[in-house]
Amino acid sequence: MTAISADTVAGGTLPRSQRLRALLRFAARDLRGGLRGFRIFLACIALGVAAIVGVNATSRGLSDSLADEGRRILGGDVSFSLIQREASRQELQWLRSQGEVSSIATMRAMARVAQGSARIADGTSSLVEIKAVDVTYPSIGAVETDSTQPIAALLAKRGDVFGVVADEALQTRFNLKSGDRLSIGDAQFEFRAVLKSEPDKLAGGIGLGPRVIMAQDALVQTGLVQPGSLVRWSYRLSLPGERNGAAAPDPAIDQVTQAAGQNFPEAGWQVRTRNNVSPQFQKNIERFTQFLTLVGLTALIVGGVGVANAVRSFIDRRNADFATLKSLGATGHDIFIVALAEVLLMAAIGIAIGMVAGLALPFVISFAFGDIIPVPFKAAIYPTETLSGLVYGVLTTLAFSLGPIGRAHDVPVSALFRDHVDVQKVRLRRRYLIMMTSVSLLLVATVIALSSDRRLAAIYIVATFGGMVLLRMVGTAIIAIARRTPRSSNTALRMAIANIHRPGALTQSVVLALGLGLALLTTLTQIDINIRTQLRQGMPGQTPSFFFMDIQNRQAPEFDAFLKAHAPEAKIERVPMMRGRLVQVNDTRAENIKAKEDAAWVLEGDRGITYSTTVPEGSTLTDGDWWPADYKGPPLVSIERDVASGLGIKLGDTITVNVLGRNVAAKVANLRTVNWRTMGINFVFVFSPNTFAGAPHTHLATATFPDGDNADREIALLKDMSTTFPTITSIRVKETLDAVSKIADQLAFAVRGATAIALAAALLVLGGALAAGQRARIYDSVILKTLGATRGKLLSALVFEYSILGLATAVFGVLAGAIASWAIVTRVMHLEEYQFAWGAASAAALVALIVSVLLGLASTVKILGEKPGRHLRDL
Repeated sequence: MTAISADTVAGGTLPRSQRLRALLRFAARDLRGGLRGFRIFLACIALGVAAIVGVNATSRGLSDSLADEGRRILGGDVSFSLIQREASRQELQWLRSQGEVSSIATMRAMARVAQGSARIADGTSSLVEIKAVDVTYPSIGAVETDSTQPIAALLAKRGDVFGVVADEALQTRFNLKSGDRLSIGDAQFEFRAVLKSEPDKLAGGIGLGPRVIMAQDALVQTGLVQPGSLVRWSYRLSLPGERNGAAAPDPAIDQVTQAAGQNFPEAGWQVRTRNNVSPQFQKNIERFTQFLTLVGLTALIVGGVGVANAVRSFIDRRNADFATLKSLGATGHDIFIVALAEVLLMAAIGIAIGMVAGLALPFVISFAFGDIIPVPFKAAIYPTETLSGLVYGVLTTLAFSLGPIGRAHDVPVSALFRDHVDVQKVRLRRRYLIMMTSVSLLLVATVIALSSDRRLAAIYIVATFGGMVLLRMVGTAIIAIARRTPRSSNTALRMAIANIHRPGALTQSVVLALGLGLALLTTLTQIDINIRTQLRQGMPGQTPSFFFMDIQNRQAPEFDAFLKAHAPEAKIERVPMMRGRLVQVNDTRAENIKAKEDAAWVLEGDRGITYSTTVPEGSTLTDGDWWPADYKGPPLVSIERDVASGLGIKLGDTITVNVLGRNVAAKVANLRTVNWRTMGINFVFVFSPNTFAGAPHTHLATATFPDGDNADREIALLKDMSTTFPTITSIRVKETLDAVSKIADQLAFAVRGATAIALAAALLVLGGALAAGQRARIYDSVILKTLGATRGKLLSALVFEYSILGLATAVFGVLAGAIASWAIVTRVMHLEEYQFAWGAASAAALVALIVSVLLGLASTVKILGEKPGRHLRDL
């Protein structure tokens, strides 16, 4: 024990302020002895704070980068987007009166190897994402290719052929060289360069095929732009700046968007500004940040259990020191201040380490993954996000350490003489209980207040502490069962069972740490497996093998005959299709609708719509009646039930959709459920046929092969279709699912990395719990060895003990993880089916069992080599 003057510990001999300074000085001097016993404490605090600070700083960096690069990504200050039609002459004139206007057209099509290519077989085809640009492209930023020529020269017409630049993926698939020709629609193009980057890529969303950039004059020659074709026209408006070429101020942008709505109320265009260039990407950042923040908080709170164990171990080791101080006149309050000061000093070190690591994370991400992030990621140090880690770290430390520290207040002087053989339990005083409760409530309030989704944060808090209570109950149940288990004839097993229920047993701590970690691992593993299963595996015989888009009315009979001849065994379905945007429900504009989270996507752009005389296949009528086949009255509409509920739409309400620049109002006649899992032709909105009489539209079709491996037949059909119908877009579902799965793999990588933080915290807590019980283990080992126990017998008892605890906890962790993952998959993600992966769960349980045994042995094997003499002299 560090020396301390009698005046310091003698009650009332010093003024309160001097006494406090003396106690704090003593605490600081006492820590000069090193960090023994505080390593796990520091690791738990540092890991949680690093997770919080790192996640928040990375999210802020992404959001700020998106805002800073908004004008470049959008291609201007404001973008007006139209589907299936170009801007009218009046609309275009008005836009040009506001500033400089550039335009692009985007659509999907099939690219084919031109006849006569020497390196690849004729007829090879691929789905591509076309971007047709005007002569001003790019108005902001630069396009990067592997050519030194400017983009305008690469796309220009030379002789009888226009040029294109394309993603490397298309070059690789077709083995293209500069000067090779490929066909898109009815036109041939010359491949002139590989596309490296485009400044406005993020604004186009996720593509299902390689990007191909061409001139707008070239798009006209393809024959792809027909009435009703799914082509999107985007008009980028750059407003004049105030001075010196500066960008226009935000009020000027707001003024233009408001004027556009007033002058063209039925235009139906989607308006985006440089401040919300990619709402979906921003929302994904927020959702992912919310998840990562919860994982970080999980690490912090799970680490809090490690903090409690470490502080409890610290108090246990210092009992003799505290008893000595009391014998010299120190009060219980003095002991509390000294212990709290030492813990807070250690916490400050851990928080500082965590903050430094968290602040470094954005810079590490920028260096390692900057090339694959879709915006130029700008790492920086953000004071607010840093402060949040500090607040969480301090509150967590206090919430989990005030209890053990408060019990130090009543350490008796007799601990000097009898503590090794007669440990006295001390009840927590009311004042410390109130302090601990207040800080815990403040921590909960802080988590909820700083969360972007307070409802989710509240559910998280309830679930986390509910899980801790359940694990406490599981630990109590294991102790009760062990206490009532008949005595075994096997000495090692009998010792193991006794260790589980003896006073001061580690059962509760081990079950809590291992159970939380395993439940989290099982939950995330099951969610990941279910998402991948539904992405990669459709329903055989029900999930379409192909989608065919942009089928013109005049092509429909010939198209049907072609499929019947080339795929007689396939099930064919064809429906009319248009694109429309929900603009109003009754008297409420779409932007003012307070939609539920699972239905908000319907308001975020245009949707596919159709009409039908009968209930579509894959749909089930739930409310209302379907219209007669010969219905001629006012327009009616059928809406998917869950979407209607999420938007607050009921039978008899009126919705207004904008189609081809015209607002169409229809009365809600019925609601239906849709089996989205089949991935077939399903629509949120289905109208009565008379609603769009005479409106130009195309058809959407599917071809579904029966069960079995149909890869060869699908590839052959794709080749024949692209040759016979060059303007029809063929989407092979398997390739699309593979592209989506690739994106999911990247997200899953980040999720697993974040989850590893929480699992690391759980392992630290487990190690800390085992370390906290070392003193009791030492004296158990000494007594047993004195009575004749061998090292082998003691090791056998330890293996039995930790195997029993690991197995019992694994059962709970797997069950809890299964229930949690089922709830998330079916109730939050709204996937149609949940499948429990027994293999993954069994592997997780086995890992938990092995970890518990190995850590248990690692923490006690050194104890078994202790000589009894030295410890017996202390008894």
